[in-house]
Amino acid sequence: MYRHWLIGLVRTGSGRLMGTIGGVALTVAFIACLGAFLQSSAAGMTARSIAQVPVDWQVQLQPGADRGAVEAAIRSAAAVIGLQSIGYADVPGFEATTGGTVQATGGGEALGIEPGYFGQFPAQVRRLVGSVDGVLVAQQTAANLHVTVGDQVVIHRHQTSDVAVTVAGIVDLTNADAMFQAIGVAPGVAPQAPPDNVMLLPMPQWRQIFAQQGANRPDTVRTQFHVSFDHRDLPADPVAASNAATELGRNFEARVAGAALLANNLAARLEAVREDALYARLVFLFLGTPGAVLAILLTLAVAGAGRDRRRRDQALLRLRGATVDAVLRLAAAEAILAGVGGAVLGVLLGALAAHFLLGATLLRGVAIPLLSAVAGLALSLAAILLPAWHDARSSTIAAGRRPIGEHRTPFWARGYLDLVLLALAAALYWRSAASGYQVVLAPEGVAATAVDYTAFLAPMTLWIGLALLAMRLVGVGLRQGRPVLAKCLRPVAGRLADVVAATFGRQGRRLTAGIGLAALAFAFASSTAIFNATYVAQARVDAELTNGADVTVTGTSAAPASQVLGSLSRLPGVAAAEPMQHRYAYVGTDLQDLYGIDPARIGRATAMSDAYFANGNAGATLADLAQTPDGVLVSQETVNDYQLSRGDSINLRLQNVADHQYHVVPFHIVGVVREFPTAPKDSFLVANAAYIARQTGSAAGEIVLVRSNGDPARIALAARNATADIPGLKVSQIGDAVALIGSSLTAVDLAGLTRLELIFALVMLAASGGLVLGLGFADRERSFAILVALGARPRQLGAFVWSEAALVIGSGMVLGLTAGTLIAYVLVKLLTGVFDPPPEVLSVPWLYLASLVVTAAAAALVASTGEAMRSRTHVTDKLRGG
Repeated sequence: MYRHWLIGLVRTGSGRLMGTIGGVALTVAFIACLGAFLQSSAAGMTARSIAQVPVDWQVQLQPGADRGAVEAAIRSAAAVIGLQSIGYADVPGFEATTGGTVQATGGGEALGIEPGYFGQFPAQVRRLVGSVDGVLVAQQTAANLHVTVGDQVVIHRHQTSDVAVTVAGIVDLTNADAMFQAIGVAPGVAPQAPPDNVMLLPMPQWRQIFAQQGANRPDTVRTQFHVSFDHRDLPADPVAASNAATELGRNFEARVAGAALLANNLAARLEAVREDALYARLVFLFLGTPGAVLAILLTLAVAGAGRDRRRRDQALLRLRGATVDAVLRLAAAEAILAGVGGAVLGVLLGALAAHFLLGATLLRGVAIPLLSAVAGLALSLAAILLPAWHDARSSTIAAGRRPIGEHRTPFWARGYLDLVLLALAAALYWRSAASGYQVVLAPEGVAATAVDYTAFLAPMTLWIGLALLAMRLVGVGLRQGRPVLAKCLRPVAGRLADVVAATFGRQGRRLTAGIGLAALAFAFASSTAIFNATYVAQARVDAELTNGADVTVTGTSAAPASQVLGSLSRLPGVAAAEPMQHRYAYVGTDLQDLYGIDPARIGRATAMSDAYFANGNAGATLADLAQTPDGVLVSQETVNDYQLSRGDSINLRLQNVADHQYHVVPFHIVGVVREFPTAPKDSFLVANAAYIARQTGSAAGEIVLVRSNGDPARIALAARNATADIPGLKVSQIGDAVALIGSSLTAVDLAGLTRLELIFALVMLAASGGLVLGLGFADRERSFAILVALGARPRQLGAFVWSEAALVIGSGMVLGLTAGTLIAYVLVKLLTGVFDPPPEVLSVPWLYLASLVVTAAAAALVASTGEAMRSRTHVTDKLRGG
């Protein structure tokens, strides 16, 4: 019986069956791809975060500890691939005599470095000038002492005589915060900043110089092991990797039994990634869930398009003696056929989509394909078997004579579910975005997640609520707005507009469901596209903020980048090049970055976003700075720390090139700056370059910002070639910053996910506009056959077909695009903390939105043309088969 039933189903209802299989396959493929995204993004975050750890472990020996035993414990606890000892010595200060003047610093650190250290830990130090073989001076220390390669520096030592060394090179300590962290100190007690004055010496020389100090003051000299591991044994999942790294550290601590203190940098970074993984789930919920819901609704709509046909088939079976159980078993057979076929096809499509769109391998494991297939089978059973069970239990033979469409008001409309959902969305939005919720917090410049999952409900409830409201409005319009509808349909239906409008008024439930689905598809596609376009645009703004400009040339006080300003300006593809000073100033005892700019010209080379400034007006703030020669813009953190406000006088200490000493310079605060190109996230200052030049005796600009009208990578290469003979200059371009940001907390790489969503959105839109419409036409073939039998001409029959297509697609497009824009706005507002700085306006991808309209119109055209052609064939068979 089942075989004959299924064969007959394939012969007479193949379109409906294939539509259901296609809907299930689309749902399975989309869910599988989302699962692959979650899995691959988590693994990618783990790999990227591990790669960013320059030193996995820092092990500090306790006084009297056996050095060899500690090293053996390290090698026994983990697969070590790099291990170097490094000495730390506290010094009262450094001193140098240059240019006939004597410069002295405050306390600092002298490090002892083994010969192979830089090879095993290359990310710790960046060479600026000279060689890395010999005595190295940190960049800020060299600026304080005004020394360069070949100069002598005197090291003051505790309880022993001074010693002089010769500088071999100047370096930048790129990981100073971790290198000088306090090991074994409770969080929050350790110093917040590394020392300002640092010198690095070869280990043999360091031991010779500080042997006596270590004997006299052992509390000022200590030794650490810096260790790196083989990361291939760590799990790909962030949570599992974090647990594994923590367990490795505990194993080592148990082995040394207090002989050494451990700073587990690897575990600390992975612990942060555990929190970062929440962001991947957040993106999944914000962008992925609506797509999955739409795919499910599409499948239900496709299956529901044949419900009236199934109801009549059930009535005939019952009339011929079939029991309810037999009817349900036949419906289950159809559901299983559609579910299995859709699941297999969906997994294959998902594997292809995951490979080409996400760069992930779906079929490597069985969990995601299996769960997706089970979800597809459950969806098929819900779409076919549950309605059949309801009809079989509540219907009689009279169901066979039931007219198409029911005029009973749906439950959601009677309960005003649409208005409830919109009110809930407004309340959740006000609670989250409007009240200052940020998914990404950055206390003291360190990013961290603060995920409120109830915030996800705002766009979801808004999406569903707007779709239901659209269906309500359309239903009311079809029932009560017949004259207006007829007028709108007249260009398509001609003189039959009134008749068509009256027909549509009696088919309100079916039409409103189709329009609602089309509106949902348009809303999902447009909201995803607008959010993605805004995200991409802000990622570039963020990258420009981080890099400084399209291309940035960074030098030092000894080798300022402004000396090559002329040659950089003349490079092909350079639209503008502007110098910017990068000095240091003491605010009280706090040494902060000071940037000197020309407020009237800085905007030629880099964007000055309103979000950079506390008053939200970049033009007004820069104009105030330009009109106040001694004006200064103070970072928000400095304002908070020192209780400052606009208009206050502030005395800063700046180093003068004449005597290389720090002198008090008065400034007036003209505004508060939150962000600035190349500036750190916490404390910094921005002032007029001309005023800084007068007060310090140097107009040199350590940085040159370059705006390109071509490929930044090509211009950066040309800039490197033009500055190759000047040591200490570093050229960076915005593409490098984009890649770096793409590996950070706020950038789970959305490129693959949004590409997947945008393509699936087009497919779903085509399905909702064409497949559902076509299946609706197919279920009304008998009605069209009656019209043909009564003498309706092709143009008259086309009035019904084309009018319905225009109504469904046109109404769905207008309502969906409006709703999508609103949803995108809510998404961006809720994820404001992800954007740095937040976007000022939404970025609209007009080309993609146009492709949505074209796709929907083409799908409707195909469905309508096909029905117009089929309606005049086999009329007698259709009348008999009704």
